[in-house]
Amino acid sequence: MTVMYPTDEPEKEERLGPYSVEAARDASPRAGIHPLVLLSHGTGGTPFVYRSIARHLARNGFIVGLPEHPHNNRNDNSWEGTVQNLLHRPRHLRLAADWFYQDEAFKGLVKPEGHSVIGHSMGGYTALAAAGGVPASFPHESPDGRAQPIDVERDPRIRSIVLLAPASVWFREEGALSGVRLPILMLDAERDPYTPPYHAQIVLNGVADPSKVRYRTVKNAGHFAFLSPFPAEMVSTSFLPSQDPPGFDRAGFHVELQDEIAKFLAASDEKADRPAAPVKE
Repeated sequence: MTVMYPTDEPEKEERLGPYSVEAARDASPRAGIHPLVLLSHGTGGTPFVYRSIARHLARNGFIVGLPEHPHNNRNDNSWEGTVQNLLHRPRHLRLAADWFYQDEAFKGLVKPEGHSVIGHSMGGYTALAAAGGVPASFPHESPDGRAQPIDVERDPRIRSIVLLAPASVWFREEGALSGVRLPILMLDAERDPYTPPYHAQIVLNGVADPSKVRYRTVKNAGHFAFLSPFPAEMVSTSFLPSQDPPGFDRAGFHVELQDEIAKFLAASDEKADRPAAPVKE
């Protein structure tokens, strides 16, 4: 798992796979207690394609965990479209959170009260399942050809989630999202053939309190708009994640996106820290 965290040491250009990022590798963390955020990547993907969001959050005081989901990443995608993937993805987030709360280097740096999750596409499924959603598979995802409920343990430490073009069809059953009761920032893309608007509607119609969902559609954006802009040498019509609808400015959008996410997470974290109002009798 890659971790980005705040530091006061000088940055320089570092490599993250095929990407470059301004960072201070292995630097001493900034003193203090910081909110923790986990980021769940899309199917067959890599956490590095969200590097600009993670870096912005780290620069603004967050500790960001970037786990790579086993068997559903760019190097090994053998669990895509299977019950195993639906079952284990949320568990990966729980294990990542456990590590932060127990690791000697980080347990004194992260807020012990809980953390937030950001999920794009299949990562949106992962965030919803970990936050209390009750998913059900489709027949083609099981060896026996039958749909089945997926037994996912809710992680009560999750305080808020950010959903970016979330894949939510596994929560199609009545009441599947009624256990999701936390603040949500949800963005989808106007020109997205992979997770079209009905995915967002499943969330809005399913959660316990829709007023806790801040939702907007990004105009003229495609599904991959939420990925960090790719280096020029990787931009090609044959590499779909690098492509956007004509006229869409991904770099400009990410300046706006990362700020929107940081402000939402900071506000929801501050609200969660406030003591509950006394109950009047």
